[in-house]
Amino acid sequence: MQKRKLGNSGLQIPPLVLGGNVFGWTLDQAASFRLLDEALDAGLNFIDTADVYSRFVPGHAGGESETIIGRWIRERNNRDRVVLATKVGMQMGPGKEGLSKAYILRAVEDSLRRLQTEYIDLYQSHTDDAHTPIEEVLGTYADLIRAGKVRAIGASNYTGARLAQALETSKRQGLPRYESLQPLYNLHDRAGYETDLEDICRRHGLGVFPYFALASGFLTGKYRSKQDLEGKARSFIVAPYLTPRGDAILKALDGAARSLHGTPASVALAWLIARPSVTAPIASATSSAQLRSLLEAIDLKLDPRTIEALDRASGAHG
Repeated sequence: MQKRKLGNSGLQIPPLVLGGNVFGWTLDQAASFRLLDEALDAGLNFIDTADVYSRFVPGHAGGESETIIGRWIRERNNRDRVVLATKVGMQMGPGKEGLSKAYILRAVEDSLRRLQTEYIDLYQSHTDDAHTPIEEVLGTYADLIRAGKVRAIGASNYTGARLAQALETSKRQGLPRYESLQPLYNLHDRAGYETDLEDICRRHGLGVFPYFALASGFLTGKYRSKQDLEGKARSFIVAPYLTPRGDAILKALDGAARSLHGTPASVALAWLIARPSVTAPIASATSSAQLRSLLEAIDLKLDPRTIEALDRASGAHG
């Protein structure tokens, strides 16, 4: 499996990132271990999670995903085979959010403890913090890198203006720079990234790891009508995709999947992998079958005519 270097970090990244949001949420520990084993055996050694996963589930406090990944690493004794990415900044409780120095230093220790590791390969600002000076955020990360607790840093959910400001601050003050960006980006949701973020990432050589790469499951083709969403936990997330444009995208994916002997999900991921500015899309799986579908995307080669058809259906800036 061919890998790409992440910016100036030296990290080697496979063409697909395994999303860890499902661990401890829709997958219990035993099922998570099985899926992680299968992914690593297949060469997917880059795992992305966040401290806040899965605080969004009633009764969860956050840290569930990191905890399961940490137990898996300990039991398998495979830390040297895994690239670990996690995030900080989302609300974890009263007074536990943001990117202040005091909070990052507290949060990173919590993540290291849950992950049962001495270092995090890629530590990411999960969201921008307008109340903390960029110099303070980057300076704190510099301390963590010097201490050997973090290898590289990245950003998620940043606007183009704020990302550019952070990169300029790094250069001007000799501070570590964000080596990567996690934007919302997929065949349906294109405008937010393509409008200005894509150009910034390409000019500065940042790695790009799109999240919601399958539009919360919509691009798998499982949800084509309101009836398909009845009783589903994702119904309120997927419902906005049920539009004439969404239907056109699914039809284009269906056609490409038939001609390439793939699935709508693998084609949608292959479209992202083929984008010159994308390093590796993030995708989650809850079964062996789903994981196999994700892995298919790595070997699918989309010809120009197929890419043109998908672009035409989704619109240049949907």
